[in-house]
Amino acid sequence: MRSTEKMRISVKSRAEEQFTATQKKAKQALTETAKARQERADHIAKLKALRLAKEAADKEAAGKADAEKAAAKKKKPSALPRVHRPKS
Repeated sequence: MRSTEKMRISVKSRAEEQFTATQKKAKQALTETAKARQERADHIAKLKALRLAKEAADKEAAGKADAEKAAAKKKKPSALPRVHRPKS
């Protein structure tokens, strides 16, 4: 009887060890997945920030260009040729 009891104990302890090892691997896989997911989210957030900054810079540049065009339109050249313009 003692040999069967020892066998049961060893089988049970081996099963528990395997279960513990499996649980440890599963936990490690979950942490790696979470870490990879977080790295991806950080990368996407960085790209979004860069895109938004570029769009803001482009919008500002377009606004300046529009302002320059409007200022240039206000300074219409005289319809008279240079010779006939009044001297100021």
